[in-house]
Amino acid sequence: MNSSASPSARTPAASATDLAANPATHAPSVTAWALGLAGLLPFVAGAALPWVMQPGWRMLAASALLTYAALIVSFLGGIHWGLTMRDGQPHKLLLMWGVVPSILGWFAVLLDSPWGLLLMVISLLACYLVDRMVYRHLGLSNWLGLRSLLTAVAVICCLIGGAAFLVL
Repeated sequence: MNSSASPSARTPAASATDLAANPATHAPSVTAWALGLAGLLPFVAGAALPWVMQPGWRMLAASALLTYAALIVSFLGGIHWGLTMRDGQPHKLLLMWGVVPSILGWFAVLLDSPWGLLLMVISLLACYLVDRMVYRHLGLSNWLGLRSLLTAVAVICCLIGGAAFLVL
C-alpha cells in the first residue's frame, strides 16, 4: 500500500479525528436514507394500530410500539460507543452516555404503555440533542438532517400511540 495515503485510506475505518477533518465526505448515503426510512415503519404501524384494533388488542399494539422505541433508543446510545471506541482514548462521557438510553428503554418497557411511550418521547428527544452536539463536534453534521426527520417521526408516532389510550 502506498505509504503516502491518507490515514482513512490506509485503514478500513476512519477515526473520529479523520471524520472531523473531512466532514463533507461523510453524509448519509441513499442506502442510509432508505434504511432509516424503512426503520420508521414499525413506528408508523405502532402509532396507527391502537386506533384501529379491537380494545383487547390495543395494549399489544402499544407494547409493540414501546418495545421498538426502546430498541431504537438503545441503538442510539450504542452509536456513541462506536464513535468513541475508534479513538485510542475513548471519551468517558460518551461511554457513559451510551449506556443511559439503554437503561431508559429498559425502564420504559417496565412501565405501562402510555407512561413508557412518554418516557420514550423524552428519551428520543434527549438522544437527538446529545447527537446534535456530538455530531457537530466530530464533523458529522451532514447526518443531522436524517436524524432530525427520523426523530420527529418517531416522537410523533409515540405520542399518537400513547394518546390512543387517553382517548379510546
